[in-house]
Amino acid sequence: MGIGAGLVLVAVGAILTFAVHVTLSGVDLAVVGVILMVVGILGIILDLVLLMPAPPGRQRTRRACRA
Repeated sequence: MGIGAGLVLVAVGAILTFAVHVTLSGVDLAVVGVILMVVGILGIILDLVLLMPAPPGRQRTRRACRA
């Protein structure tokens, strides 16, 4: 998920939470909106963390787990 997709999820979630006042049986659109906002924010945070460059002098390496 990119930053753009995260922003879209946050925007759609905010619209469902704060602007839509429709009653559906078995579905609470406010809860669906909050879930979308949380997923969008987590996606943005993860994307930013994974795109951060390694500090100078350090390399990111993967260590293989030996069983």
